[in-house]
Amino acid sequence: MATQSAAKAHRQSLKHRLRNRMVRSATRTIVKKAEAAIAAGDPEAARLAVRAALSNLDRADKKGVIHANAAARRKSRLVLKYNAAVAAVQASPAEAEKPKRRQTKTAKPKASRAKKAKK
Repeated sequence: MATQSAAKAHRQSLKHRLRNRMVRSATRTIVKKAEAAIAAGDPEAARLAVRAALSNLDRADKKGVIHANAAARRKSRLVLKYNAAVAAVQASPAEAEKPKRRQTKTAKPKASRAKKAKK
């Protein structure tokens, strides 16, 4: 190194690089766990995992490890997945309660169709 300040900057960059790698790796892992919890279909576990992932993304953004817009984009996509999964879980019991209509093999044509066919 040419100067003391350059040497110090180099030492600092190495420390920052290590910290950034750890934070980025931990963030990715927590986001993957949240996505897995969403896919598993347990809304309560998914809610807790998503909360942890959002918090971790905010922390990585605050430390400057990932860009603010990248953190916001990841959070948005994660919450969209969570909301879709919760909506699907809540909609499925409602669909299960509805009686299914039976269809016969020989469906009779409706009167309105029969009139159109005669014309």
